[in-house]
Amino acid sequence: MTGAILQTRELCKSFGGLDAVDHVSLEVAAGELHAVIGPNGAGKTTLVNLLSGDLALSSGSILFRGNEISLLTPEQRSRLGIGRSYQKTNIFPGFTALENCRLAAQAREPRALNWFRDARSYDGIITQARRALDATGLTKRANESAFALSHGEQRQLEIAMCLATEPQLLLLDEPLAGMGTEESLKMVDLIGRLAASHAILLIEHDMDAVFQLAKVLTVMVDGRVLASGTPAAIRANRDVQTAYLGSADETR
Repeated sequence: MTGAILQTRELCKSFGGLDAVDHVSLEVAAGELHAVIGPNGAGKTTLVNLLSGDLALSSGSILFRGNEISLLTPEQRSRLGIGRSYQKTNIFPGFTALENCRLAAQAREPRALNWFRDARSYDGIITQARRALDATGLTKRANESAFALSHGEQRQLEIAMCLATEPQLLLLDEPLAGMGTEESLKMVDLIGRLAASHAILLIEHDMDAVFQLAKVLTVMVDGRVLASGTPAAIRANRDVQTAYLGSADETR
């Protein structure tokens, strides 16, 4: 093993004649924030959907901690320690922030809860939910309806729901999408703090945030990996500059 918590080998996904993900091989190390960037249509979200189990792969393999997980359902992958967020915020708007996190924590339980017992009486689950809210800065909003939260807070809540499942790997799909400057700064700070204790695969179009956060970058174009390396190496790569980033001066 190379210390990788996640590996893909020649991963492919085809839709008819379109190769949305075309022989993609990459690794995410434990304790590493690995960003995947590229233009719209590069296959980034399709890649995350394959990793989370939301889509079935066409060929190739996915290894999590050295074990093949390609045939596992999203629920099974979550129980192994993979959490994800979506481009479009995926929360229960009619429930409070605490209830959203409680439901996420509850989903990790090995057995169904007792129908005749108040779900709020499960102290371990509630503690786990509150811990996730605290980690994302939402403790004071715990009893607020998720619908009443700002867009940035709803994005934080979705990450809190991931944390409530106690993941080892976070798959974050454009967490800064639709945010203003202040909200973006809060999210970048949150992701940076989470990177200290989680492996993270980040899909993001905000290049300032990407180059601030990532230790490793993979650039995808037309479903394929164009380049992978450190932020400095990616900035200097002429093929990447031509296909996506622009000149080296523009990305400083």
